[in-house]
Amino acid sequence: MAPSVSVIGHSGITPSLPLAFLGEPLKDHPGSRIPKTPRCTKDRIEEELFEQRQDLFSEIDLVFFDTTSIYFEGEGGQEIGRHGKSKDDRPDLRQMVVGLALDLHGWPLCCELWPGNTADVTTLLPVVNRLRQRFRVRRVCIVADRGMISAGTSRALESEELDCDYILGARMRSVKEVSDRVLADRSRYQEITPEWETSKDPSPLKVKEVLVADRREVVCLNEEQRRKDAADRKAIVEHLREQLKQGDKELIGNQGYRKYLPAGPAERFTIDGAKVREEARYDGKWVLQTNLADEPKIITWAYKELWRVEDLFRTMKSILEPRPIYHQRDEIIRGHVFCSFLPLLLKPALE
Repeated sequence: MAPSVSVIGHSGITPSLPLAFLGEPLKDHPGSRIPKTPRCTKDRIEEELFEQRQDLFSEIDLVFFDTTSIYFEGEGGQEIGRHGKSKDDRPDLRQMVVGLALDLHGWPLCCELWPGNTADVTTLLPVVNRLRQRFRVRRVCIVADRGMISAGTSRALESEELDCDYILGARMRSVKEVSDRVLADRSRYQEITPEWETSKDPSPLKVKEVLVADRREVVCLNEEQRRKDAADRKAIVEHLREQLKQGDKELIGNQGYRKYLPAGPAERFTIDGAKVREEARYDGKWVLQTNLADEPKIITWAYKELWRVEDLFRTMKSILEPRPIYHQRDEIIRGHVFCSFLPLLLKPALE
């Protein structure tokens, strides 16, 4: 008999809900499947839950999407448990990748599950198509973090096949176009939120729009964070100078120091002033890529709402406690994680 979880009802009865049934692959709707992610019973439940509250809004126009990882104590099933980039600092254990999609009102739409070696950047595009097929969405604007961006992501989202709006966090340091052209722009910022006067005031925020070819970039600046970043870097550099006077052999293993040291072999390390100045360009900033025509402040506010997904991930891991997971079958693992997703629907309802 398949392992099961007990759900306590109002009457005190604890009916048995087989986990394997929830994660069991279905044979219908082959077009709505994602590579490495079969359509399961849990998907049908998510769609029926969506139908029950569909009258609250006319259509989904904004979807927040992010991923996390959950590690296993055992082998992690037949296929889903794989070694990958762990967000829980447990690279020694097999894991799975869990994606969560929320609508504009903070309601969880669905959770998607991938093998643990799946890269974040490969999860976004399949989810866009699947959202349309599963929830009959006409127009979607995807809001996602910088881990979802690759060279072809924005082009694919704008393609005739997907035709999707997006707000994506950009990789400032690794994308040459952003570091060389977007951050080099000298136009003025527009102040959206002033410097705070009390601790309850929102964080200060300035934004500006930068056009690169046919792409629209929004540069955001938090002056308070900029000052903190500058102070932290100054403290690191000063401490690094003191360490260099005592010897430099042990400095290579320190990531905080290493980015300010010259690349390549050297008889004796010295602080690379160019690297220090380069790092200062990123203080307090983040960059968004979008194809929407809305004002930069609207784009920025929408992106900042991505914290809702991160908050639900924290709730799922710390309060609902899906770990430890010892299951040995993929369908049971999918059902187990889905049982941590279901209570998340109560959170926005209570709020």
